[in-house]
Amino acid sequence: MKIRRVLATAVALAVTTPAVLLSVSPAYADAKPAAQTQEKQSKPTIKELEEAAAEAQKAYDKAAKAEAAGRIELEKTLDDLSEVNGTHPLAVASAAAKQTAEDAAAAKTAADQAVTGAKAALDALTEDATEEERTAAETALSEAEATATAAATAKTAADTAAAEAREKLDDARVAAVRAYGVLQNAEENALAVKVAADAALAKAIKEAEEAGEGEEGEEGGACEPELDLTSKVTGLPDKLVAGTSTDFSLRVTNGSDRHMDEVLAFVSVHATDRSGLKDTGKFFRLQWSTKSAPKWQNAEPDDYIDGVGALKPGAHADVKLRLTLDKATPAGNGVAFFAADFFNEDGSCGGAPDLDMYEFDVKAAGSKPGKTEDAKPSTTPRPGNTGTTPQGSASATPVTTGTNGSLAATGSSSATTPIALAGGAAVLLGAAAVFVARRRKTGTDA
Repeated sequence: MKIRRVLATAVALAVTTPAVLLSVSPAYADAKPAAQTQEKQSKPTIKELEEAAAEAQKAYDKAAKAEAAGRIELEKTLDDLSEVNGTHPLAVASAAAKQTAEDAAAAKTAADQAVTGAKAALDALTEDATEEERTAAETALSEAEATATAAATAKTAADTAAAEAREKLDDARVAAVRAYGVLQNAEENALAVKVAADAALAKAIKEAEEAGEGEEGEEGGACEPELDLTSKVTGLPDKLVAGTSTDFSLRVTNGSDRHMDEVLAFVSVHATDRSGLKDTGKFFRLQWSTKSAPKWQNAEPDDYIDGVGALKPGAHADVKLRLTLDKATPAGNGVAFFAADFFNEDGSCGGAPDLDMYEFDVKAAGSKPGKTEDAKPSTTPRPGNTGTTPQGSASATPVTTGTNGSLAATGSSSATTPIALAGGAAVLLGAAAVFVARRRKTGTDA
């Protein structure tokens, strides 16, 4: 059964583009700690999503303009830094040092040739040569050798100076390209956020048209939040090393007094490099297996895990998970999201109103993980919560990932429901953005 949590992609974008998200709109992120922003939040309206999309468009336009200006500036800077007719002081110094090295090389060549000539002149003397002639030839050879030694020393010094000047020039070129690269990344990230915002708006409009603002199940029963349907993760370490695989588990528990005909788990993993700007998710492979589906299967970021089955009141089911990191995975930060939903044959449906978010560090291949503890979930009460404790334990730095209703999709086995049904993309995007912003601010050493 494929049931998408719409905007799961937007979550990934939020995790990988915090700098852009934090500048797009207050609706997308709140830089204040989550503990200070737990007042009730309502589901974003279509008007609010339109405003957020407009802000995303403005951010992209601004980033595109900056990229274009940066490209022109880069071309000018690289021309100035050219060793051929470059006007930058480093280019002038490098060209001068290069010329000095070439002159020193020519002087050494001439000095070596003089030594060769002096030796030949000395060897050419016959037995009839006078003592004065022999002494003069030996003196000429000695002087030529001294000159050659000095020329060799001068050439070594000139070569070193030329290499240092060239290295400084190269560093300046690299710095200019990197500076432009930041603008390029900013434009790409802003475009990604714009696409996500547009998709969220389009999806919300479509859902409103199809469901008449009242998300209902197959038989007309509304999907409801179910606080007693919980998902608890064990064995997921807070540090992962590239080139390794980690097995952990997810226990889904029906703590309610109702029978759930079909329960599905939602698992999604996202990661970035140390900068928080580059998405490294392509290096991750998440797999799952259950008692009813023991063969390892790939977990797609937009799909539910459908191997849980039915759960009686008080019953639970375990999902085995395996997260494999490619050897090329860059060091950085990661986050895993977990939740669960249910569907009944009578059309009723619902699910966990919160997404549990687990933070972890990513270390480069060959790193020693050191003392590794289980990752802790970061959650706070969902918007609109009136005091009920959300699933998962609160970490020292809670991050809101909650929503304002069921995240469950409705009806048939191929139904799709936007995350707006559960409380809105803005909340989820903001939570992920704040999460990465906080990790970058603390300077976590991955």
